[in-house]
Amino acid sequence: MSKDAVNTVRQRIRTGLRDAAWWARDYLYAARAQVRSARGRGAPDVLADGEGTPIVLLPGIYETWRFLEPLARALHARGHPVHVVTELGGNRRPIAESAERVAALLISRGLDDVVILAHSKGGLIGKHVMAFSPAGERVRAMVAVATPFGGSRYSRLMPTPSLRAFASADATIRALAASAAANTRIVSVFGVFDPHIPEGSELAGARNVVLASGGHFRVLDDPRVVAEVIRVAE
Repeated sequence: MSKDAVNTVRQRIRTGLRDAAWWARDYLYAARAQVRSARGRGAPDVLADGEGTPIVLLPGIYETWRFLEPLARALHARGHPVHVVTELGGNRRPIAESAERVAALLISRGLDDVVILAHSKGGLIGKHVMAFSPAGERVRAMVAVATPFGGSRYSRLMPTPSLRAFASADATIRALAASAAANTRIVSVFGVFDPHIPEGSELAGARNVVLASGGHFRVLDDPRVVAEVIRVAE
């Protein structure tokens, strides 16, 4: 075996070990976040006051808004009212149906010039509002973290319809991918490795922010996420 081939094998091993370590830390973060979410107390309305740019939280699939609560409190502490779409529940409904609920909240609360903070599936819901709903005009920008804008090849292996809906061939995923006009108002934040989205979260026309670490959940803990929200909101 040549020296170059040996170096290639060594690099692949190092990368594999690094990704495995990130994967383990990722699920540990997710487990702790779910426990924190289950133990959460207090109504989300206490976060809805403030004079800054309004923020709307859109969590990922099987996540309630409390999964993003640490980020919400950090933004609220800076004076931004943070709004929660409690009607999403654990976010298992189809993307289009969930987008209707988000649009209804924007209208019912009279929110304008909104910044959406979304995780994973939440980014698809947010883009659906921005691309297809008249209420999308109320959205200034969206910061989407680890969102499968092009779908995920792993989705076809998933046991539930709500997870298989992330296939790149899914009609909603294809419609969202074809709607590029909204991309210029999107900041896509993602790690160098995502165990759930091998295709990555890079979005043409958007501001793409690649973090130094990897993961699908733990990247929410990166300071760049809140920094990007502050950048577009302030």
